[in-house]
Amino acid sequence: IAAPPRRPTPPVKGGPRFNELIISDKVRVIDDKGENLGVMNTSEAIERAKDVGLDLVEVSPNAQPPVAKYLDVGKFKYEAQKKANAARKTQKVQDVKEIKMRPNIDNHDYMVKMKNVNKFIDNGDKVKVTLRFRGREMSHQQLGMQLLERVQEDMKETAKVEAYPKLEGRQMLMVLSPK
Repeated sequence: IAAPPRRPTPPVKGGPRFNELIISDKVRVIDDKGENLGVMNTSEAIERAKDVGLDLVEVSPNAQPPVAKYLDVGKFKYEAQKKANAARKTQKVQDVKEIKMRPNIDNHDYMVKMKNVNKFIDNGDKVKVTLRFRGREMSHQQLGMQLLERVQEDMKETAKVEAYPKLEGRQMLMVLSPK
């Protein structure tokens, strides 16, 4: 027994559905001037759009019924791509910078490290403060915890603690992010 022939479905392309790709039977139509023409059959709306020389583009597919507009599809896709590119240019990628310390760090070295932490936070980056224990330092973990609490206290104006200090093997980690 042969299966009944299926209507070929068009390939899925990026962007909104338009003309024959619209799967809903009825759509709410908005013309090229922004006027609401009401709910009508999709085929009738496509015909009217072609009479005007435009395409019927589904702009809100999740509405009941879906909203379609008379537009030029190529121009619509081009404008959407330009908007996406502009948004991509303005967005800031947040990096994670790492500052490494030792539990018995000297005061001046600590100040240099904190200046770098401040610079990274001001640039909008997250900072991972790593405290490395070597040898007998492992038996004095409270010194490391006190140091990370000092970092936390010094940075409370400009940064918030995203990951509180925790011990992983021979190192203690804390993550700060800009407020």
